Amino acid sequence: MDLPFITDPFFYFVSVPAVLLLGISKSGFGAGLGSLAVPVMALAISVPQAAAILMPVLFVMDVLGMAAYKKTLDRRLLAFMVPFSLLGILIGTLLFKVMNPHLVAGLVGGFTLLFLAQRLLFPPQPGSAPPPAWLGAILLTISGFTSFIAHAGGPPVNAYVIPLKLKPVVFTGTMAFLFFFINMAKWVPYAWLGLLDLQNFATSLVLLPFAPLGVWMGVRIAKRIEPVLFYRLVYLGMFLTGSKLLWDGFH
Repeated sequence: MDLPFITDPFFYFVSVPAVLLLGISKSGFGAGLGSLAVPVMALAISVPQAAAILMPVLFVMDVLGMAAYKKTLDRRLLAFMVPFSLLGILIGTLLFKVMNPHLVAGLVGGFTLLFLAQRLLFPPQPGSAPPPAWLGAILLTISGFTSFIAHAGGPPVNAYVIPLKLKPVVFTGTMAFLFFFINMAKWVPYAWLGLLDLQNFATSLVLLPFAPLGVWMGVRIAKRIEPVLFYRLVYLGMFLTGSKLLWDGFH
């Protein structure tokens, strides 16, 4: 009798590190490194299947992340971000069957690298104004859209939130709550599109034990790291993510 979960050893060779990286990124750095999880898993399976397998894993990570940072989040900022992110998920649902995933990956990767170049070449000065609300609305909608497609919502969100100069724990806590709402909103569309099946769910259960380990690693790092080093790692994560997504867009 066939086992209900994926048995290919190479799949787990790439997926276990991807899950650990996702946990560290989501609950420790929020740096966009977690956006590499689906592209890495896509070395063994399709992008839609990788995204579906990660759904239960993301739920566990989101709950653990919120528990760790429930006292360190910006509620006002969160209330602004959630509606536009959900709008992006709605757009992703409607366009899922007609859009080219390589084009999406390339656009997200290119945008991420352009943002980094702008930040490095023209760093914000002390007392500089935060990004305008209209720009935040656009970036957050893009984040919801790219998160729906490949759980790659980190780079556009970071493009809006990083200039706000939040403390690392506030940054991470707000991101943990934001992506809980984003990921919960994906369940019904994913089921409607036929992405949630027995094999994907069973495979998720195999990977699930690595979720709290990644979260634990990330929380310990985030609560001890200096702000300057924190944001340097944020930029490094976004560079790696943007480069990988841009590469995927051309291949």
